[in-house]
Amino acid sequence: MSFTRVLIANRGEIAVRIARAAAEAGIESVAVFATDDAGNPHVAAADRAVALSGAGARAYLDIPAIVAAARAEACDALHPGYGFLSENPALARACADAGIVFIGPSPEHLEVFGDKAAARALAAERSAPLIPGTGALDLDAARAFQAEHGAIMLKARAGGGGRGMRAVLDPGELDAAYAACEREALAAFGDGGLYAETLLTHARHIEVQIVGDGIHALAVGDRDCSLQRRNQKLVEIAPAVLPDLARAELWRHAEALCAGYQGLATVEFLLDAETGEAFFLEVNPRLQVEHTVTEEVTGLDLVRLQFDLAAGASLERLGLTAAPPASGVAIQARVNAETLTADGQVKPSSGTISAWSPPGGPGVRIDAAGAVGLVVGGAYDSLLAKVIARGRTATEATARLDRALAEFTIGGVATTAPLVRAILAAAPEAPTTRFIEDHAAVLAAGLPSTSEGDARIFETLDGAIAVAAPLSATVGSIAVAEGDLVRPGQALAVLEAMKMEHLVHAERGGRVLKIAAAPGANVAEGQPLVFLEPVELEGADTVEAAAEDLDAIRPDLAEVIARHRFTLDEARPDAVAKRRKTGHRTARENIDDLVDPGSFLEYGALAIAAQKRRRSTDDLIASTPADGLITGIGTVNGGLFPPDKARTAALAYDFTVLAGTQGAMNHKKSDRLMAVIADQRLPVVWFAEGGGGRPGDTDTTAVAGLDVPTFRSFAQLSGLVPKIAIVAGRCFAGNAAIAGLSEMIIATRDSNLGMGGPAMIAGGGLGVFRPEEIGPSAHQWRNGVIDILADDEAQATRLAKQALSYFQGSLTSWTVPDQRRLRGAIPENRLRVYDVRALIKGLVDEDSFLELRGGFAAGMVTGLIRIEGRPMGLIANDPRHLGGAIDCEGAEKAARFLQLCDAFALPVVSLCDTPGFMVGPASEDAAAVRRVSRQFIAGAKLRSPLFTVVTRKGYGLGAQAMAGGSFHSPAFIAAWPTGEFGGMGLEGAVQLGYRKELEAETDPVKQKALYDQLVARLYAAGKATSMAAALEIDAVIDPADTRRWIMGGLDAAVGMSRPWEVRVDSF
Repeated sequence: MSFTRVLIANRGEIAVRIARAAAEAGIESVAVFATDDAGNPHVAAADRAVALSGAGARAYLDIPAIVAAARAEACDALHPGYGFLSENPALARACADAGIVFIGPSPEHLEVFGDKAAARALAAERSAPLIPGTGALDLDAARAFQAEHGAIMLKARAGGGGRGMRAVLDPGELDAAYAACEREALAAFGDGGLYAETLLTHARHIEVQIVGDGIHALAVGDRDCSLQRRNQKLVEIAPAVLPDLARAELWRHAEALCAGYQGLATVEFLLDAETGEAFFLEVNPRLQVEHTVTEEVTGLDLVRLQFDLAAGASLERLGLTAAPPASGVAIQARVNAETLTADGQVKPSSGTISAWSPPGGPGVRIDAAGAVGLVVGGAYDSLLAKVIARGRTATEATARLDRALAEFTIGGVATTAPLVRAILAAAPEAPTTRFIEDHAAVLAAGLPSTSEGDARIFETLDGAIAVAAPLSATVGSIAVAEGDLVRPGQALAVLEAMKMEHLVHAERGGRVLKIAAAPGANVAEGQPLVFLEPVELEGADTVEAAAEDLDAIRPDLAEVIARHRFTLDEARPDAVAKRRKTGHRTARENIDDLVDPGSFLEYGALAIAAQKRRRSTDDLIASTPADGLITGIGTVNGGLFPPDKARTAALAYDFTVLAGTQGAMNHKKSDRLMAVIADQRLPVVWFAEGGGGRPGDTDTTAVAGLDVPTFRSFAQLSGLVPKIAIVAGRCFAGNAAIAGLSEMIIATRDSNLGMGGPAMIAGGGLGVFRPEEIGPSAHQWRNGVIDILADDEAQATRLAKQALSYFQGSLTSWTVPDQRRLRGAIPENRLRVYDVRALIKGLVDEDSFLELRGGFAAGMVTGLIRIEGRPMGLIANDPRHLGGAIDCEGAEKAARFLQLCDAFALPVVSLCDTPGFMVGPASEDAAAVRRVSRQFIAGAKLRSPLFTVVTRKGYGLGAQAMAGGSFHSPAFIAAWPTGEFGGMGLEGAVQLGYRKELEAETDPVKQKALYDQLVARLYAAGKATSMAAALEIDAVIDPADTRRWIMGGLDAAVGMSRPWEVRVDSF
């Protein structure tokens, strides 16, 4: 593919740079310009130009107008430059819809990297090092994060360029900083969402330049951008001063993050200046302002590469199979229309450029869009020019840049050129990001003062008071007219600067004599806006603020409230009535029952189904609220645990919305929440009822939708956070997969759970079945799919809260059953069975035993318990099934449960009463060799403490498996007085070991007597006291003393931890 004409959706120096690259590639260029920007040099730099409607930055943010201009000019490509719309996926999609190639990455990459929280989640997934941080957070969460970590950095989750960022060193600054970041982010990016990271107070800002062809991603260079103020770069250097190993590591992480990326990207890192440790910061999916220094040391034309990659060229075809070596050092200085005050504050400068003479000479490059007569105001970014100097060494490049800045003549506006020269003279070889801020007073003191020749002379009016502009800005509106009387404090004008509005008030009363500035005009700091004749006004001295009505609802808020009302059950009485007929609750009722009152923060409530091509928006709002999935974060069991332990992610598919199916938007919602879950390590409770994938969504480009990350993301949370699925009613296909990926499934008796519903089964030619015939709960309870069976959703929710509590921590109060009853829990007749569940309930805290998978593998009991409020896991043999022998299903049940306890650091109590593993032809036909071995592997790899108590039988390999693989594996192994041990069951040992003796005795009566005598002898040899004396077990204990032993074991094992080890399961 090749391009014939490109529209440049930008202005200033970068538009000039793109036009030049296009000309060299034989591509015709089309510039666009706002009504107040027609004289900018970028207009003349292109082959043709198109006027946009509107003035200021807003004109360059109008996607429909930009795309319309490209289509009108028959452009087959569009280059967004940097800033403005360069990271906006909506522009990329609009280009695709118009048949225009967007010179940049895919909309999907723009969305991921444009959402900083999502980018952090991707970085975590791809093992990039992360500063401790959060996902999207509110002010309370920011306070909690600061309380834990100290100094923090608040950041906008969207956009970049230093906007929406504040360092917060003191807790007293947090509220104001949060509000300022939120406002700034909302104004700059249309998204006020924030997240926080631990602040590295002494860090270097290093970035890696990536080029990708959609298959391969290659790092081609790096830059040091540490010299910045207010998080905006001022001086950039290539290459960064780094050890070779550190550079290789950063490049490796950058390439991994950009796998599958097409175009240019910059991956930014912070390096701790003291330790050298690197942390991922963000990915900018576009051309950077500072791309020039990489071009100078590598010889690459990065803008030309953007065109080639967008046209489908591979890195191999472009000769980029490896990074080109860096030659020399390049340094870029940004020459902005602004100055620095002694306290580090930036003051914008405005005016008309009266002189413009860029420097030249060997090794000097100028990327600029300045000219004599150009008006510089507050409507646009303050960058006037980039001066780049290249040298064989950093010293040579620095001297060359200093000389070039000294030669650069710019009249009419103050610039940062003198400041950069001062920085170059004072900065160390590897400065930190705080260098300019920490040395602002010294740097500012050495700057030349404004000469008289450059001083601005403004209009005056005899006898009048001038109300002047407090900063360089564009006049948005004038609120008074000549002849009006104004009072002190009255608003006179609105100024616009840096995308923010500033009200200008009268400091004293008077009559308006003259309006000195018109709307749309650029004004300098100190320039008069209005002239007032001083007048003493009758009545109140000042304009009093209107009485504040704290209950008043503004129209904008009223609109939001009305929109949210559609998501509530009250707005959908017919849907609620249908749920009542089936005996079920609504999704919102389930969420309300799960989370603590007032704690739920709902994410994505205003989403609707992606079906606008077939249904009206009003219909979708009314009929598909939240796109059938409620997602958010709240607290569960907040009365029992502190907030950091109670915070839980809660999700619920809404069966009243398109049968709870998984649509495009609710996939996006769940994916968003999973990034937050991974970032904050939140437990999950998910009401999974629903019909699986939804084929009816139309507003997507998906063909099969198999690229959704939902299931992989949820699977990656396995073992990281506890996940509980609640299933009621019908749960098929993708919804069932969500349930199956959870650590625990709680299902109601009326539920059906299956990987395919009736339509999928019929479509596969497998027959016609009613929903209730597919995966009924009775079957899924017996086969072990369901962990806990509940009567209804209310009980399922209560059980979910109880189950979650074991992963939330210890309780402060508990009730102990009378432990003396345990002395009689095992019958004196060693052949008589007993109820092991009654034994368990008599041992643990009252009402704390929560059995899991109770309908499956009857011989093995698994569940969660508490002892003195402490959460633990428990496995036990049930002698009522096969005499306690461990069959294949029992071993697998125990193995999976031990993995659960291992993942979440739950200590385990093992109550052993087994004659060993089940044997025989039927058992071997069921793959016993592999399946029972799973219990050995899980026990051997268990990192949390294991406490084994042999209540009666402890025979053979099965007993060893109940003890983690060996009797000396547990933290302790003790036996009750009823304990008996052997390499195999006593009866079998006698029959095998004394076969000849028994066969020699032909009298059946005497043979039976001999058999009983031999069994008794082996029993005496294998009694618990004998085992303890031989040190094969640690103790024989009073059953009533079992809790004391477990508590002592827990206390002794505090802090015990082993690193996770790779395992290969046996089956």
